[in-house]
Amino acid sequence: MTNQFAYTLVNPQTGNLAFKIFSFNDKSYFDHIQRNNYFSLIWITEGKGKLKADFSEYFFSENLLFAFAPYQPFLFLEEFEIKGVAIHFHPDFFCIHKHQDEIACNGVLYNNIYNPPFVTVNQSIIPILNMVIEQMKSEMQNPALAQYELLVSYLKIFLITASRLKTEQNPEIETTTSLNKEPFILQNLKNYIETHFKTKHSPSDYADLLNITPKALGKITKDHFNKTLTHLISERIIIEAKRELYLTNKAVKEIAYELGYEDEHYFSRFFKNNAEISPQMYRETVGFARAMS
Repeated sequence: MTNQFAYTLVNPQTGNLAFKIFSFNDKSYFDHIQRNNYFSLIWITEGKGKLKADFSEYFFSENLLFAFAPYQPFLFLEEFEIKGVAIHFHPDFFCIHKHQDEIACNGVLYNNIYNPPFVTVNQSIIPILNMVIEQMKSEMQNPALAQYELLVSYLKIFLITASRLKTEQNPEIETTTSLNKEPFILQNLKNYIETHFKTKHSPSDYADLLNITPKALGKITKDHFNKTLTHLISERIIIEAKRELYLTNKAVKEIAYELGYEDEHYFSRFFKNNAEISPQMYRETVGFARAMS
């Protein structure tokens, strides 16, 4: 895929981007903080550098596929010129939450607070992804009957292939020695966060549950997940809030209360500090609820 290309579909009702696929041969597309109101898949085929995403930094090289959810902040800093292909799609075009049973990428490619936001593209998978990209390009160049349905089908293939890869490459953390207690603690931590994030918002809450000091738990969390425990808890709450804003017509006040916040304004500030956008604006620019109302 040496030839440059860019194809875009626009939502005729909103005038916003619905689907876009394009190639890039430098970092200019991503050299400033991105906070887009759509999902992104970015396949780096050449080059290397550093990625800043959410609260962490990662080094990357060629044949990594990155997946970013709406308003997830990210920035690429290249050491050697990067080249690749990017696919953007708005939830109005294809919502991973509504189609979770079909593609199972939510919590794998997207909205996974424990694993880095990328997957290694194996040599055996490269021809498959290239074939899907070529089909997308062809459909965008020669639109015909049922274009949307075909593009969604190709997108599903791409997402399922990447999700399977990431699942294979990220099994549960295993201990390197029987005396190493950290993975066991972390597995329990993940379970506790999933069970209690709506009611327990403080790192000390989880340290108490695990019978460990907050400082010790914080160090383990940072070492293994490259994030603080506060950030892990906050991200899990924000993911749930976004999901409710995506899929329901619940009032922000009701969502806040269900997530353990009695003060709607405090919750809105918390959401904006973490998502860089207010809950209401998030719903208006991303949420699926308006499409169902």
